Amino acid sequence: MLELVRIDPDRTAATPDTWKDPAAGGLAVGLACTAEEIEEIQRLRFRVFTEDMGAVFPDSQDGIDQDRFDDWCEHVMVRELNTGRVVGTYRLLTPESARAVGGYYSESEFDLSGLGALRDKVVEAGRSCTHPAYRNGAVIMLLWSGVAEVMRRGGYDYLLGCASVSLRDDGATAAEVWRAVSACMNDAALPRVKPLHRYPLEKLQSTTLPARVPPLIKGYLKLGAKVCGEPAWDPDFNAADFPVLLDMKQMDERYRRHFGLPPVGEAEQAPRRPVRKAA
Repeated sequence: MLELVRIDPDRTAATPDTWKDPAAGGLAVGLACTAEEIEEIQRLRFRVFTEDMGAVFPDSQDGIDQDRFDDWCEHVMVRELNTGRVVGTYRLLTPESARAVGGYYSESEFDLSGLGALRDKVVEAGRSCTHPAYRNGAVIMLLWSGVAEVMRRGGYDYLLGCASVSLRDDGATAAEVWRAVSACMNDAALPRVKPLHRYPLEKLQSTTLPARVPPLIKGYLKLGAKVCGEPAWDPDFNAADFPVLLDMKQMDERYRRHFGLPPVGEAEQAPRRPVRKAA
């Protein structure tokens, strides 16, 4: 693993909503460098997505979640320093790799033509998951630190992803998310994407059952990300997928400092480096 950031065992959180209760032996985030590391990531994904969440992917087999995009992605991974166990991951598809592989994974759910010229500056984040023992903030903040470092090194301006909300509660949580973010749809400057298989908003608007916005989506919004279109229906997860776009220049300044990014408008001190392609 090409290490990017580390949490020492005695490190304490310095900013709100950041690292909590790190592992006794510490954690480190980096980029997968070998086929063996990518397989470890794929096995974690299978455990979380298929065994825990019941998602069924056509290409998954033998305890491994994989698809044709994996070979073209950078794989951000978090390890426990004392055990070496992989406890969290994101995969990132750069615009250069998206052109080479024939598009973004999210184009199976959304028409991205509304991004226009932004498309050449967009990195797609996906397949995010954390080990059940680490759903307390520490791993996701480390993952975001790794993602931010990849964005900084490559000089990329936008991060695109999907925030999946389970429909097992008859859409109550998805409805609450839509109520929380629908005001963004009034922003004329916000690029829009369109779902290929639209989840009917009328169902969300008619649902009044009590629910909470999931912590991960709250985290995206705190970073400064915006929901940039109506949700798509994802039958693999039985979920409503909300398209999320983060303009790195509009990231909340607290998080820019936390992730080691320079203030907006300040030139980078080091020359821009290309992102390393995973082996």
